[in-house]
Amino acid sequence: MSDKVALLVAGSWGTALATVLAANHPQVHMWTRNPGQAEEINLKHTNDHYLPGIVLPDNIVATTSMEEAVTGAKAVVIVAPSSGMREVSRSLKAYWKEDMLCVHATKGFETETMKRMSTVIAEELGCDEGRIVVLSGPSHAEEVVRHCPTTVVVASQSEKEAVRAQDLFMNNDFRVYTNRDLVGVELAGALKNIIALGAGMSDGLGYGDNAKAALITRGIAEISRIGQELGANPMTFAGLAGIGDLVVTATSQHSRNWRAGSMLGQGCPLQEVLDSMGMVVEGIRTTQAAYSIATKLGVQMPITDQIYHVLFQGRSPRDAVEALMGRDPKAELEKITQETWEQWHT
Repeated sequence: MSDKVALLVAGSWGTALATVLAANHPQVHMWTRNPGQAEEINLKHTNDHYLPGIVLPDNIVATTSMEEAVTGAKAVVIVAPSSGMREVSRSLKAYWKEDMLCVHATKGFETETMKRMSTVIAEELGCDEGRIVVLSGPSHAEEVVRHCPTTVVVASQSEKEAVRAQDLFMNNDFRVYTNRDLVGVELAGALKNIIALGAGMSDGLGYGDNAKAALITRGIAEISRIGQELGANPMTFAGLAGIGDLVVTATSQHSRNWRAGSMLGQGCPLQEVLDSMGMVVEGIRTTQAAYSIATKLGVQMPITDQIYHVLFQGRSPRDAVEALMGRDPKAELEKITQETWEQWHT
């Protein structure tokens, strides 16, 4: 089998994953639409717009040709923004082969359809969703490229495909676990960005660690609530893709969702925040999708509800916090099924 791996697109997380792959495989071909970016990666071995100051391995080659990037590859890793996933997957279809491993590492929904990324990819490639693997977990690009110890999870309905992805990525700096709960891992990775926005708003308002800890804890509760409604294993949200990713995203200045939330908390208008970021803030689109899904299903997601009102209906972050604090008294632990109880205790 070929030693070539293809990676589609060259943003910060895509570039970071390319460096992991380059440590394991002799040929890593990155696809980008931007000719200037491809030239910079090939001649200078840098991608300064997304990861300033980082020198990339020599065996990472960039190209603007999807055919050149993908032809002959044993695996394709897609790291497109959620808004572009369908278009990128559609372009991939012409060069896709049945024996290729397909992994995506995008944390979000297709806003128009509210579909998960694996569903979008499978639809465009014309394959079963069980062929798709998702990579997720606590993993800042800025730390991965500096070889900081990082641990993630790869999930697929097919154990065989999950193990293939584990073998593709795992090395001494990048530890990879497998999981069969594709739905739960995708939902956890997407929905935690909403809570990270809220944690950033709380910090921007100057509310301190107590408020942020409560947001994280109650955030994982509402992520689990809607996750179970959509068919996920509740234990997934206690793992790397759930609480692990939520903690790192909601507490670090590396997180663009936290940074965006912090700016909103300090009073910056949403458009000004987006203009200043220069990169996609997935939590904003995810909030819109999650609010729609929760409304349709009748699932209570109070934090998501308030963040939606801040982003799209002009509510101030301070008023949103007051609305959360003023909710009717409730018990902390919600009613659980006997099956869930048994899962927790095995």
